[in-house]
Amino acid sequence: MAIDPVNARPERDFKSARPLTACRFDPTGRFLFAAAEDCSVQRFDLLTGDVAAFTGHRSWVRGIAFIPAPGGGPAGVASFERGRGALAALAGGPARAAPPPPVRPFLVVSTDYHGRLLWWRGDLPDCGPVRAVDAHDGWARAVAVNAAGTVIATCGNDRLVKLWAAADGAPLRTLDGHDCHVYNVAFHLAGTRLASADLKGVVKDWDLGTGRCERDLDAKALHKYDTGFSADIGGARSMAFDARGARLACAGITNVSNAFAGVGNPLVVVLDWKDGKPRQLKPKDAFQGTAWGVAFHPAGFVLAAGGGNGGQAWFWKGDETVGSHTVGLPASARDLALSPSGERFAVAGANGVASVYSLLPGNPRPTGPKK
Repeated sequence: MAIDPVNARPERDFKSARPLTACRFDPTGRFLFAAAEDCSVQRFDLLTGDVAAFTGHRSWVRGIAFIPAPGGGPAGVASFERGRGALAALAGGPARAAPPPPVRPFLVVSTDYHGRLLWWRGDLPDCGPVRAVDAHDGWARAVAVNAAGTVIATCGNDRLVKLWAAADGAPLRTLDGHDCHVYNVAFHLAGTRLASADLKGVVKDWDLGTGRCERDLDAKALHKYDTGFSADIGGARSMAFDARGARLACAGITNVSNAFAGVGNPLVVVLDWKDGKPRQLKPKDAFQGTAWGVAFHPAGFVLAAGGGNGGQAWFWKGDETVGSHTVGLPASARDLALSPSGERFAVAGANGVASVYSLLPGNPRPTGPKK
């Protein structure tokens, strides 16, 4: 079935007691993990509708990533064909004929405002963290895991990027070179390089073999120093490589007129990984706010979501620099996650709702008003 941004429509909502700050699909697409302002990480099961709370953080969580555990990677729903039937059942459609498939072990890692990095059994609800590391002095803003599932990268307000052994949490290397808060990290798919982005829009390309920064890339459109408030505002609030590792997208805010209130416009900067040249992607219509999540879709478009004066999701096809499609969201989006199959995306809402959207035609639930 054709996946297209124009098909985007609500499919399923999961409600939390507190506003949400982050969200990620697990590698099978069965579970959506979302962090809430009560310091928990919620696990929403798209097959059964069950909700489980992972408690152990003492402050808000922004970074969530996944590691295969011993005994094999997570299994469940390869293309999520069965998941669509389950979602129809949950929405009042035909009853699900088969029980949910078993879930193999996998681990979740998450980071919080207190600089802690925690490991969880993602397949087992309510088990508590299995490991904790004091990773950073101050806010640990993001976490990423390499494709092999062996190395974890974190970054934070102490201006450092750190590497950890996924198996036991042992420190591997500290990458020191940013002169301000580091907002995000992403492993290049080749496995030998790591990108990190800071408050001022400087993106560093690290050689993981030597620990040296090989070059700085320019995403400085995502930063401004506000002289009126004597404050910096910016940073890559989200960062993602495309499937070939040829492009790196950084999402945030630009054209800031008031740093205190966060008044500006959402922007995605796409960096060509080979030559480092930046390209700016802007929404189709005027919007005041920040882009908090971004992803490359295998079908060839870029999607992002954010919030400010409401919430929106934006789509850019091919070489577009101005978006071709916009979807209005019920609240400001603080993060965006793309499912492994690419059939759906989710946003973490400031209203405490994790909203799942389908990109396939013929979804049974009606589309809300577009903005």
